[in-house]
Amino acid sequence: MPGGDITRLGVMLSRVAGPAFAVLFLAVQSPVKAAESCKAPLPVCDARAAVFGVSSFDPVGSAVRIGPGLLVTNRHIVADKTEVEIILPDGTRIQGKVEPTSFLGDLILVRAELPDGPSLELSGETSDGLWSVGQDISERRIKVYAKGRMLLAPAPAKPYARLHHTAYSQPGNSGGAVVDKDGRLVAIAASGGEGRFEAVPAAQIAALRDQSGPEHADKSKLIGKNLRECTLMLEKAQRMGNKLPDKVADIVKNSCAASENRQLYDLAGQLLARQRWLDDAVEFFERSIEKDPNAINSRLGLVIALRFARRLDDAKPHVRWLLDVIPEERMIHPVALHVGKVTNDQKMVAEALGLIEKHAPNQLEAAKNFLKSPVR
Repeated sequence: MPGGDITRLGVMLSRVAGPAFAVLFLAVQSPVKAAESCKAPLPVCDARAAVFGVSSFDPVGSAVRIGPGLLVTNRHIVADKTEVEIILPDGTRIQGKVEPTSFLGDLILVRAELPDGPSLELSGETSDGLWSVGQDISERRIKVYAKGRMLLAPAPAKPYARLHHTAYSQPGNSGGAVVDKDGRLVAIAASGGEGRFEAVPAAQIAALRDQSGPEHADKSKLIGKNLRECTLMLEKAQRMGNKLPDKVADIVKNSCAASENRQLYDLAGQLLARQRWLDDAVEFFERSIEKDPNAINSRLGLVIALRFARRLDDAKPHVRWLLDVIPEERMIHPVALHVGKVTNDQKMVAEALGLIEKHAPNQLEAAKNFLKSPVR
């Protein structure tokens, strides 16, 4: 799976999960430079004026203005904090107030006395390309990244499903905007890596608004508290090394299950899989996929956990899905070969061999030798 990041969640993620399992949390920091270039369509470049750096539970993040005095950002940036520090284009820092919400997706609203400026219009258009707009850490400015495309649309009938896309993002972009060619807000950047990225569809902002306000304060505080506790317990668990005490593992499982955050489900699953709590790991990945059946990285994690657990029949439909969706992903080819061989699925074996020959021809001879070896 994709690799690390620099935010509170991201640093923990890269330390806990390592490059083979990490799922990227993207974040932002630093004031915007006045002089900047942009090679995207003009409306896309203009969208930069509606993106701000923020700091809260995660010390760096970003937010998008969607109305006068109103920003939207990722909930994982805020956790249970009630205020957000907003970095204006000239470097001035002001305070924003978090609006409580019972919305269970990775979005939250922030209200602040912002200077006059544009807001982004919401859009569901993805056919003519996508661009991520967020703060670049090294260049210390809001930046438009390379054009991408949609990989998978949000899964239908799943209120917290994500948009899966290839519009390049990096540490410095979480909470930023994913826009169409007209500079309209398609989604809020959230996570990703290895050329595959996730964003929360802008269409979910309507539900967020409906479920936000003072009357949601108790529920909002509880969700944020669980998110914070899960994050901190994952950090603590990583520092403990390769053998977790049962008590710590139980706290991780309980707090992360209550976090309502898909990335934390995946991180808990990755940690538990490495600790060989395999049934618990599988449960977390399945929980993640229930929220978003199109979650490619969650399904990769599930397949790996099931393989460790020698539950290859259970892994088979997920391997089949991954071969259909990301046939170019080299990580899945040897897994497909193994699963196909053990379950006697000759079609899967043949497909895996063909993909290895196409994408990693230097591994083809080893793959053929594996097929001649005894079944394990």
